[in-house]
Amino acid sequence: MPLKVGEKAPDFTLVDTEKKEHTLAEFFGKKTVMAFYPGAFTGVCTKEMCSFRDAMANFNSLNAQVVGISTDSPFANKAFAAANGITYPLLSDVTQSVSRSYAGLFENFAGVKGYTASNRAVFILDAKGVVRYAWVAPNPGVEPPYDEVTAALKSA
Repeated sequence: MPLKVGEKAPDFTLVDTEKKEHTLAEFFGKKTVMAFYPGAFTGVCTKEMCSFRDAMANFNSLNAQVVGISTDSPFANKAFAAANGITYPLLSDVTQSVSRSYAGLFENFAGVKGYTASNRAVFILDAKGVVRYAWVAPNPGVEPPYDEVTAALKSA
């Protein structure tokens, strides 16, 4: 079951595109947009991650940061970040445990039997790691409501 507003976000340790470990606590002190995405180099995920990339100046002005999380390998995420000029952290949840605990998983993603991916979701955490906004896609083809995310950041 996805996290709900008011809940403390579960801690994690995931690796970035350089295989460096990161914990949730490292992101405390600023508001954090946690964007779970199903798959690097897929159409909707590329559009979503690039939309967040393009909104970074606005997010910075709101004392917010972005973290992308998928079940993709750090190697795929590194190539994805390089190809799309993404400078915020992309973390690899290869065990699927973080995706499962935050937003759930898509089974048989993109029609590939046995391929399990992160559910598309956006959570806004306050500076102490409490969920202040939660959105989970009804299916992998739906992008987040970007205006709603920005409005939630302003009030978080």
